[in-house]
Amino acid sequence: MPGWAEDSASDAFLAFLRGCAALNSRAEWLGVCADAAAVPSRDQAALRRFFETSFTPYAVVNSDGSAEGTITGYYEPLLRGSRKPSPQYRFALFGVPDDLLVVDLSEVYPDLKNLRLRGRVDGRRVVPYYSRADIEAGKGGAAGREILWVDDAVDLFFLQIQGSGKVVLDTGELVRVSYADQNGYPYRSVGRLLVEHGELTLDQASMQGIKAWGSRNPDKLPDLLNSNASYVFFREQPVTANGPTGALGVPLTPGRSVAVDPRAVPLGAPVFLSTTWPNSTLSLNRLTMAQDTGGAIKGAVRADLYWGSGDDAGVQAGRMRQSGRMWVLLPNGFPLTPGAPTP
Repeated sequence: MPGWAEDSASDAFLAFLRGCAALNSRAEWLGVCADAAAVPSRDQAALRRFFETSFTPYAVVNSDGSAEGTITGYYEPLLRGSRKPSPQYRFALFGVPDDLLVVDLSEVYPDLKNLRLRGRVDGRRVVPYYSRADIEAGKGGAAGREILWVDDAVDLFFLQIQGSGKVVLDTGELVRVSYADQNGYPYRSVGRLLVEHGELTLDQASMQGIKAWGSRNPDKLPDLLNSNASYVFFREQPVTANGPTGALGVPLTPGRSVAVDPRAVPLGAPVFLSTTWPNSTLSLNRLTMAQDTGGAIKGAVRADLYWGSGDDAGVQAGRMRQSGRMWVLLPNGFPLTPGAPTP
């Protein structure tokens, strides 16, 4: 794996230990997590030897056999908000509506264990849940489930893409909100849509470029945002010194946690990325941990690197859309399933 010997084993190891808080309940991870607890955390040689002797690396490949995919970035944004609506704070963050139905098909079809359908009941039928445009128009059970109100529609839109964030309230209180559920629609890139329509060039279609376009075109902004029918619902969490909680159920580590497609990469597994820094050809080879998922993260060689909180992390995340390769490190003897990565 290119650059393996130059990477910091200690940074990756601390992120792995965080993941063991969730993995300890799974039989295939018990042994390796117990071994990790006994490794001296400041001994670089011992940490590297732990990964090299406890895991087997597998190259991740796409369904067509190709080895390269897309590596993007995400971060924890900081918004301004209030617990009460006002002319300034008029864009609501919603909790999960009571009429959102989640259908887990794994009990009937075990092969579909990672597939959950979202919908609502209409008479005796289950139909798709309301789209972003419908929810914004007041349809469905979201009304009455407001958690907070914020002052910027584009910031709220990107909060939904990132999946979690912090909000500074008008009282000075700081709160953290994180992903609770989603309306079931696939994510559609508004940046790609702006490029297709000639509104932005490809290198301008970053998070910052889209926000600048929205400021210049406020009348067109609602239609642009509604072109992505996907809508995320939130829950409030206490603010701690640790990062936001990912899909694995543990705090994310800046620069060391990635969101993956769990159909291809098991949550909790170490993932070695070989890519480049944002908007650069400079190599970025790093051991990360698969500790999150995302609506736009679909496919085998596909990862979203968590950069941390704040503006600097947002700049890196917004500029990152690089080609890259991935290897997943699985505990020796880990049971592989059909379609799993190959050694």
